[in-house]
Amino acid sequence: MNAVYNFLGVTSATEMAWVIFGLAGQLLFTARFLVQWIASERAGRSTIPIAFWWFSIGGGVVLLSYAIYRADPVFVLGQSLGVFIYARNLWLIRREGLVRE
Repeated sequence: MNAVYNFLGVTSATEMAWVIFGLAGQLLFTARFLVQWIASERAGRSTIPIAFWWFSIGGGVVLLSYAIYRADPVFVLGQSLGVFIYARNLWLIRREGLVRE
């Protein structure tokens, strides 16, 4: 396990848990591109499905939490703005009545 800790640059089980949490957020964030690609291929044109925004906000919130834990102001600033934009897009979509409750 020490080799894994060294490779990831962590020194405790708590830090390892945060790294795993951050990686999960990155996977959520990456999944949004897969969702968008598959939806566009099915539609035969470029499209952004609502799931893209949900994956974006989910990944963004997890990554923002991780960035706050790491106390990285650049990472925090970047994710904060993104989370706001993803939430705003979901709000606009809901307001248009494109999402059923």
